[in-house]
Amino acid sequence: MSAAVFSPRIGIYGSDETAGAGPRGCSLWPVGYAAAVREAGGTPVPLARPPLRSPWPWDAALEGLDGVILLGAERPTAEEAAQEERLCRRCGEMGLPLLAVDRGLHVLNTAFGGSLHMDLSRELPQALQHLHLTEPGDRHAINVLGGTRLAGFYGADEIVVNSEHRRAVCRVARGFRVGAQALDGVIEAIEAEADGWFAVGVQWLPASASASGLDIQLFRGVVAACRDRQEAGCHNAALVAA
Repeated sequence: MSAAVFSPRIGIYGSDETAGAGPRGCSLWPVGYAAAVREAGGTPVPLARPPLRSPWPWDAALEGLDGVILLGAERPTAEEAAQEERLCRRCGEMGLPLLAVDRGLHVLNTAFGGSLHMDLSRELPQALQHLHLTEPGDRHAINVLGGTRLAGFYGADEIVVNSEHRRAVCRVARGFRVGAQALDGVIEAIEAEADGWFAVGVQWLPASASASGLDIQLFRGVVAACRDRQEAGCHNAALVAA
């Protein structure tokens, strides 16, 4: 009998606004981040916010988790925003796989010293794909850069994503690189440069009703990174025991 496949526990932090929407266009799996994690072979776990003034707020919350999906709060207070950034940094310290989505991308970028455009239409009037007011389901083309983790999921090519945002990455954080850009130059994804930490941030909404069938590859990537980390831990433990 074959051994059971390890199903990593992936914490989902933030409000999953997609969960109550109708089925996605391709109808391959239900809408929502929990559903996408299950489809990719993981076990979704709601990640509760720890007390704001706790000196080590995330250690207990992350115990027993193999990865994290960060959605980010809609209008966080200054303390909540700082705590979300601490979550990103703690994942980095632990080597915990992290997928940051939409507002979560902005948190990931600022947590490691990057900066943001707060209003694309005002700050980058030449960014023609981002001048109009966004609506749910808006889609536009982006270029996935070759040699990136994202290229392994989507291919190094032009794809169309459901990207609805007025803010965007300006200066990329230390230790990160651009993973994808809109055709007007706006950064749509970043990822950690280090091979030892899976950390990817995307501007689009890969679990919403307007997501594409390709987007499941992001969640499979997180699950695969969790399994790799678990196997490496087991291997190291075996070496110590020997």
